Amino acid sequence: MNDFKLYLKEKEEVVHRALEESVAQWCDIPDSLKEAMAYSLLGGGKRLRPILVLLACEALGGEEKEALPFACVVEMIHTYSLIHDDLPAMDDDDVRRGRPTNHKVYGEWMAILAGDALLTKAFGQFASASRASSLAPEVALELIEKMSVSVGAEGMVAGQVRDIQSENKEITLSELETIHHRKTGDLISFSVCLGAQLAGANKSQLYALKEYAVRIGLAFQIQDDILDVIGDQEKIGKPVGSDEAKHKSTVTGLMGLEQARIWMERLAREAKTALQNEPSIKATPLLQLVDYLMQRDR
Repeated sequence: MNDFKLYLKEKEEVVHRALEESVAQWCDIPDSLKEAMAYSLLGGGKRLRPILVLLACEALGGEEKEALPFACVVEMIHTYSLIHDDLPAMDDDDVRRGRPTNHKVYGEWMAILAGDALLTKAFGQFASASRASSLAPEVALELIEKMSVSVGAEGMVAGQVRDIQSENKEITLSELETIHHRKTGDLISFSVCLGAQLAGANKSQLYALKEYAVRIGLAFQIQDDILDVIGDQEKIGKPVGSDEAKHKSTVTGLMGLEQARIWMERLAREAKTALQNEPSIKATPLLQLVDYLMQRDR
């Protein structure tokens, strides 16, 4: 596992350097806006979603350099969502990744616009990366459409809406699972499928990777709920107990810690099985990632 942690750290650094190169190429953007965008985009984090793009692509024989611009697109979208999630009208968080949240540094109006700018920049970079790659135009259009659904009104945004509407209410475990699938899982699933399609995945490979992604997406969120109860604030980079303080429904709140862990571990096993059932996928790093995510402390 220590070797895999080093491997992931190398991938984090690859993604971070690529993001820095992207920011350096941004032109005709007001300095104050560019600074606010870069503050959150380059502010660290696990880089899970862009790393999944790279790992899925490489698992099918694709090249990291081909997938990297698209991996950066995913991180831009994820960062925009975090900036907006932290706003006073949303989750009202003061700390993210161990630093003051964007609106605490630049003000609420700038944080809103920085998030907007990152989201639209992501679609622009996707188009530029597609044009510069060997990706067939029809595949690029299909992926852009999938991305808009995954992160938009049917996906991540829908999950955020349902999450906020469920505060101070009793909801069922099934309803909470739907929130987690939309708010967290859809972008994770898209990241895996994006990497796979960049490498020319066939239907069988894409199905196996989608089954894997859906399960690790939910398991990842369950682990987040667990860490919100028992985690170390310095390691996770934000206050623990914030979900309970905001009267949010969580898996741990509905099931208890032990049952939440059991569910998470079952999802992890199912994710591995999905890949192991498709021998054409070079799945070792993706399988190791499951164990890493289940044992993480941040």
